[in-house]
Amino acid sequence: MYDICSMLTKKQKNLLLFINKKIRSTGVSPSYEEMKNSLNLKSKSGIHRLISALEERGFIRRLAHKARALEVLKLPETASANDIYNSFSPSVIKGGLDADNYKKSMHEIPVLGKIAAGTPVEAIQNEVNRISIPEELSNNGEHFGLKVTGDSMIEAGINDGDTVIVKKSNTANNGQIVVALIDDHEAMLKRLRRKGKVIALESANKKYETKIFGPDRVKVQGVLVSLYRNFQ
Repeated sequence: MYDICSMLTKKQKNLLLFINKKIRSTGVSPSYEEMKNSLNLKSKSGIHRLISALEERGFIRRLAHKARALEVLKLPETASANDIYNSFSPSVIKGGLDADNYKKSMHEIPVLGKIAAGTPVEAIQNEVNRISIPEELSNNGEHFGLKVTGDSMIEAGINDGDTVIVKKSNTANNGQIVVALIDDHEAMLKRLRRKGKVIALESANKKYETKIFGPDRVKVQGVLVSLYRNFQ
């Protein structure tokens, strides 16, 4: 008897991981156009076939009464932890765009100061600026921005000077990048790992050590969903 996980083709597996990554990073299923582009397919008909195959095998479910909405039920056992958790490449909201139709599709959120992507800084400050994010994000919960200082998350595509977009939440899945409040007065941007009775906060830069805390010392303030980068 064959393991059903081994029956996934490479394209089916890649699409499943892409859908899972998109939902984890934005909370929204990718569009068929995004899925088509991710696999370098020429038409959306191939995506429809792949989605149907994944649904038949029990890996995803289409959510009723919601256009384009998918839920990932499980991931293939052959997917590594790196596939599932460490391949985060945040969607970048490019700065400097000023077209009227672009502005109409955006929603302003507050930037609450700076956060270290290397060593801790003082806890989240008051509003220092405002930036615009796509309406798709703003309709999916409350968000805030934080200016990144340091290079400890560069391997996750987060650079010094970027503004990360964070969805407010006091919970996070294992492996997500979060804003973590330490001892109620220091905040840092790190990947969250729960290991037994301790919480590990990991960098995405080999130069930095993983920080280990007791569960009562760490409070999740939000989950990273995107970032703003000004190219001008």
